[in-house]
Amino acid sequence: MNDEIRLATPDDVPRVKEVTDAAYHPYVERIGVVPVPMEADHAANVAAGRVFVTGEPVVGVLVLVPEPDHLFLDSISVHPDVKGTGLGRRLLHFVDEHARALGLPEVRLYTNAMMWENQKIYPRYGYELVERRVDGPYDRLHYRKVLGPRAGGEADRG
Repeated sequence: MNDEIRLATPDDVPRVKEVTDAAYHPYVERIGVVPVPMEADHAANVAAGRVFVTGEPVVGVLVLVPEPDHLFLDSISVHPDVKGTGLGRRLLHFVDEHARALGLPEVRLYTNAMMWENQKIYPRYGYELVERRVDGPYDRLHYRKVLGPRAGGEADRG
């Protein structure tokens, strides 16, 4: 598998949708609505330079939105065929490095409260729960990770 994490191109759009749908589909029944990433305009996100991918074919997808004071991790998707291989960890480390490269001091994200697996994962990588907020049909847990400067290859908390 190609380990490079790169900016997605228009040719990647069908696979970006396929990986996103495969990753989020198991949650449809549990949360009772289609998760937002499955309804995203992937072509527009790719055109805006917000989508990063890895694998050949693509098996990992990140949607990152730079804001003035933070990097918003809009979506992270790992194809179920490669779940458990450490790809999610590599993608989360890339998010930290990308935020640093943009000079942003923190990463923010939210996850559906019914996606309880994520509530175990994000704190292990240094994310702290900031608040729980209901937005329409979505009950979301908002997280943030304050990034310290990378010092001599030391990892962040997590």
